[in-house]
Amino acid sequence: MAALPPILCYHKVDARFELGVTRLGPRAFARQLDAFARAGWTALGSSALLDAIAGAAAAAAAAPERRMVLTFDDGYAALAEAAFPALAAHGFPALVFVITDFVGGENAWDVRYGGRAFRHLSWEQLGRWRERGIEVHAHGATHRRLTWLSDGEAAEELGRSREAIARELGAPPAGICYPFGAVDGRIRRLASEAGFTLGFAGPSGGADPLALGRRPVYAWDGFAPPLVARAGVLGGVARGAASAASRFAVVTSALKRVRAKGPAGR
Repeated sequence: MAALPPILCYHKVDARFELGVTRLGPRAFARQLDAFARAGWTALGSSALLDAIAGAAAAAAAAPERRMVLTFDDGYAALAEAAFPALAAHGFPALVFVITDFVGGENAWDVRYGGRAFRHLSWEQLGRWRERGIEVHAHGATHRRLTWLSDGEAAEELGRSREAIARELGAPPAGICYPFGAVDGRIRRLASEAGFTLGFAGPSGGADPLALGRRPVYAWDGFAPPLVARAGVLGGVARGAASAASRFAVVTSALKRVRAKGPAGR
């Protein structure tokens, strides 16, 4: 994985407060982009990422380049106001992963810690920003944890999300971001069979094109931007908190499963 560009995983970039760790304020996000630009980082889209993966062996012997990939899970509407303009101003492309059954609606699929609802980007917004370097890729149809589903259920989630993007935006996506970063050999196979050439996992992923590792960006990263050296106590605390937050995704998955079996989930 060392020869591949780091892949950052964002969720919400929103001025509204939320009881959770995945929200980053617009000012903090803008500061991060400024820091990346000053340090000479460039951002890659999916095609360039595929090229980087294909050339990873050769790149390993060369001097490392400051290349990164910026990804955004869930496709929240606030991105159009709080993140995408800042990305465009720096000339940074990005990948946004949408939950296709909820495009243009509220995040009823989520547990909603704190009770606040957030809207998702509409197809119209996605189409408009796609022309400015924001790629649209799949995050499943309903954000179900694929590794807990049968082959048929998982294939339906993968295929339906890919087909929806192709129908609404005119081209099928190359990438699938696995909900909660959960992927195994079976899900990689099903993703490939569905037509995906890139798969994005969480910190436990690696260099496999269909199970790429990513670095989550959490609220506390607003004080110490990722890809900028973090040493000492602050760096250790940030790494430990990120590891704990990633493991907590299993709890969220379990709560969603319980809710789906109850009256509110019918």
